[in-house]
Amino acid sequence: MPLICKLTGLDTVRLGVWQNVEGDQYFFDHLDLYIPEREEVDHLKTRKKSEWLCSRYLLYQVAGHGLRGACLKDQYGKPFIHGSDEFISISHTFNYTAVIVSRKVCGIDLQVIVPKIIPIGVRFINSIELSFIPDDNKLSYYHVIWGAKEAMYKCYGKRELDFRTHIRVGNFIFDKDGFEFEGEVKKGDYQKNYKIYGRQIDQMILVYALEN
Repeated sequence: MPLICKLTGLDTVRLGVWQNVEGDQYFFDHLDLYIPEREEVDHLKTRKKSEWLCSRYLLYQVAGHGLRGACLKDQYGKPFIHGSDEFISISHTFNYTAVIVSRKVCGIDLQVIVPKIIPIGVRFINSIELSFIPDDNKLSYYHVIWGAKEAMYKCYGKRELDFRTHIRVGNFIFDKDGFEFEGEVKKGDYQKNYKIYGRQIDQMILVYALEN
């Protein structure tokens, strides 16, 4: 079982990262899918189907509940566990999947580190954030900022946010073994603050956000 990591350091959080090498049948054999889930997965193409199955299996493993609840989506496409008062979030990168389960509103993002993020930084990094990025480690910082904003976007859950103007991150010092910082979503009268956690896992950046 290629469970890359399982973190339970915070009382309100459980999360895991999985490398999907099993193939779809493994997950079908280990998941008793509910009818709405079966209907959804039957309409997915090959890669999306594999991601879907892996994430549902990993959610079940991380949540730690004896009976698995159906993983459904709300009107905006945000996933939730039917009948549960906990919040969840899911991320995929290449053949890796990350999930988080929390009693707080949460979002998660996992990315394989790739240089192509640098040229598109102007799309999601504002001038204040750009000012604290060190020249000798732009790649890590760009991935963390993108991951933090993606995680907060998932917390917000209603789309239509501009990553440069509506989602902001505070200054941080990158540490492969783990670090924390603050973030904010502000659009019109809506405003929420978040605690953000980041770390490097092999050649990936994992970031997750919890609503304050």
